[in-house]
Amino acid sequence: MNRKERQYRIAITSNAFCTFEFNLTKDLIENDIVRTVDGQQISLLERVGLKAPCSASACFNKWKEFVLEESLEEYTAMVNLEYLRQRFEEGDAQVDVDYWGQAYADHPMCVRQSFIMTRVDNTDEIMVMVVSKEITEQVREQKEQTQALQDALMQAQHANKAKSTFLSNMSHDIRTPMNAIIGFATIAVNHIDNKEQVRDCLQKVLSSSNHLLSLINDILDMSRIESGKVQIKEQECNISELMHNLVNIIQPQVKAKQLELFIDTFEVVNEDVIADALKLNQVFINLLSNSVKYTPAGGTISFRIQQKTTFRHGYGEYAFIIRDSGIGMSEDFVRHIFEPFERETTVTRSGIQGTGLGMAITKNIVEMMNGTISVESEPGKGSAFTVELTLKLQDVEKNAEQLKELNGLRAIVVDDDFNVCDSVTKMLKQLGMRAEWTTSGREAAYRARTALEEKDSFQIYIVDWQMPEMSGIETARQIRSIAGEDVSIIILTAYDWSDIEEDARTANISAFCAKPLFMSDLKSALLAASNPAGRNEEAAAWTLADFSGKRVLLVEDIELNREIAEMILTEAGFAVESAPDGTDAVAMMEKAEENYYDVILMDIQMPVMNGYEATRTIRNMPRNDVKTLPIIAMTANAMEEDKEAALKNGMNAHIAKPLDMDIFIAVLKQFVH
Repeated sequence: MNRKERQYRIAITSNAFCTFEFNLTKDLIENDIVRTVDGQQISLLERVGLKAPCSASACFNKWKEFVLEESLEEYTAMVNLEYLRQRFEEGDAQVDVDYWGQAYADHPMCVRQSFIMTRVDNTDEIMVMVVSKEITEQVREQKEQTQALQDALMQAQHANKAKSTFLSNMSHDIRTPMNAIIGFATIAVNHIDNKEQVRDCLQKVLSSSNHLLSLINDILDMSRIESGKVQIKEQECNISELMHNLVNIIQPQVKAKQLELFIDTFEVVNEDVIADALKLNQVFINLLSNSVKYTPAGGTISFRIQQKTTFRHGYGEYAFIIRDSGIGMSEDFVRHIFEPFERETTVTRSGIQGTGLGMAITKNIVEMMNGTISVESEPGKGSAFTVELTLKLQDVEKNAEQLKELNGLRAIVVDDDFNVCDSVTKMLKQLGMRAEWTTSGREAAYRARTALEEKDSFQIYIVDWQMPEMSGIETARQIRSIAGEDVSIIILTAYDWSDIEEDARTANISAFCAKPLFMSDLKSALLAASNPAGRNEEAAAWTLADFSGKRVLLVEDIELNREIAEMILTEAGFAVESAPDGTDAVAMMEKAEENYYDVILMDIQMPVMNGYEATRTIRNMPRNDVKTLPIIAMTANAMEEDKEAALKNGMNAHIAKPLDMDIFIAVLKQFVH
């Protein structure tokens, strides 16, 4: 036994009332078993009628006489040589057995008996140290705590059963109009020149929107509502994509309220992580929506993403800080902000709508991700929320490599925010460039002229769109007049490109980069600036799919959803046949020749025969093609258990509504060849 093993054994036996060692391979106890009782040492082998050396099996069989009936079955199953040997061979170096036994003072006690197993190098035998500790009080306390939690849980479940059932039932009804809204909006965008078709689509969007609004109002009218059980689903995601999608979602609210939104990054090195992107989105949308809601017109909101230094390999420490110049909160309310249904009194008097659930749900999600959320606020001065998360990094960092064409080029960053300058400059240096920065547009123009005179010109200028002393557009114009047409000027902005496109074109801007700025964004902008001809708008991937000559059976009971799917499938080249119910789908399959259909898209919730039953019936038909015919669930039942149920009932895949067109076409390509 080495020194480390000896120290370990001393540590674990410090509170033990009995320890001994036996040879598992030989089934042998070589030394007497001694237990300390009231300061006196007592031989346990003698107490059970044995003497050392003796077999361990015999000792444990005698020991069972002291084990109470309630623990005897489990003790017998685990405390035997074969079971211990099996656990050791499976890689378990320690086996713990908890049991209730009869103590010397004639009162029951709970004992944890630990079997710590090691292999002796020179003999290859397995030696086992047995450590016995009394855990009676710990077990009793744990039982009391468990009982208290169970009582509280039962009360909560009883009080909220109706609301939980309501939410479960509403999920499907909400997704149905959402599918129509997204589907018809997508069709309208792709037929923008067909005035009549666009008008028809928009009328259906309006109708579905009103229906959705009524459903949402029903939910918000509930006086108390709970988030329910939330599952965190970890997948590969990119923080840059997540943040830019977030900006697209929140920007209309910001514009409507006439607010200014500033988003930046600070030393974010790893943007490819493993996380639940949907849940992260929900957290930040809740926080940003609150900032918009409680910040008066003309105010400001800032969102900073920061990566902190960590020495934990394979993980990144991130801080997401959202500040606003809004109405703020009282010190008393800040202490209760994360409790369900809590709302500031001044807010309720002001008429600002809300259920008081957003922050409770947000905190719940953050803590399920093993993160923390904190808030600082003062009435009249705004609030600041900080979310800190440890995220697992992807094995391959996609944006870390340098670009050969940029190596050694000279660049300057112009932004009135020092942190942005520092962060972007560091990223440029990582790409192999010679990077500098300034917070002044005037100084940037001066340094452009000086660099030209010194014959070491800047090849790339990265300029913030909005600066106080000299605007980004004016700075770009002056730089262009000094440096000429050959240099690249990239504009940084938190605004929509469409809002500033005309001014940017007059200043001959080379490329545009949206804040928050990550390494992947910077690289894309640098490549776009060096190849302006390659920035042509590409058609959406799903519109390029071609399934000509393929026939699909579309099974969908809701007419609007059926119409959307038929248009998409027809444009993709499919010959489409529709069935409004599972019974109709089964009948059409019975009449069709073998291999007539190439794929079936099957809804789940239908009035007469649901999608599961229809699929099972089709799979059991006495014909060969039904065994390999792709049947894909296309349903608003979008939970993980729904996906599992689809596969168990014979379906090949699951597509959730509202439809993501790229995912929809990608799944079809997987099964239809």
